[in-house]
Amino acid sequence: MGSATSDTTGSETTTPSGRKPLTDAAETGLKIVVVGGFGVGKTTLVRSVSEIRPLNTEEVMTQAGVGVDETGGVTAKTTTTVAFDFGRISLNDRMVLYLFGAPGQQRFWFLWDRLFAGTLGAVVLVDTRRMDDSWYAIDRLEHHRTPFVVAVNRFDDDSARHSLDDIRLALALPDRVPLIDCDARVRTSGKNVLVTLVDHLYQLALAQESAS
Repeated sequence: MGSATSDTTGSETTTPSGRKPLTDAAETGLKIVVVGGFGVGKTTLVRSVSEIRPLNTEEVMTQAGVGVDETGGVTAKTTTTVAFDFGRISLNDRMVLYLFGAPGQQRFWFLWDRLFAGTLGAVVLVDTRRMDDSWYAIDRLEHHRTPFVVAVNRFDDDSARHSLDDIRLALALPDRVPLIDCDARVRTSGKNVLVTLVDHLYQLALAQESAS
């Protein structure tokens, strides 16, 4: 393995392959799953925030998927995740998040329960143009009693621009579930989603500790 080297700014250490190594102080790793409907931006979110080269299992969509995958609203999409995405981001010197992006099509939903194993929390990405696609993700997380936050990925061609209050009402989300806007393409926006989830997990842990 190659030794770590400093980048041109001297502010960050990377390996010759461009990957950022874990710091020696890293002691807490949290498994996070990103779920949501087909084409909602899960792969984009993992790719934008990951500090390592993400693992993607994207394949080109073919005629075999016509009539099987519901592409309404995302007709320009040409690739799809067939297993899962994987990335990593360090929130600070001690806490590292391992990100798993779940495939969105119904024919791959059988993989979700396996991805949920050992997961401490989840992000549900929502596309308001295809709101109904969010129900299955929310239902499965509630079934597994997995804490989650909901992030609305705002697309440029979404003319409706529903408010967060309207979206909360449409999804029947209780007030205890954080709901925020995001742009999955922007690293700072994606990181804010993950920070919101970690804060939510922390508050739940405190409440459970106080109740015990």
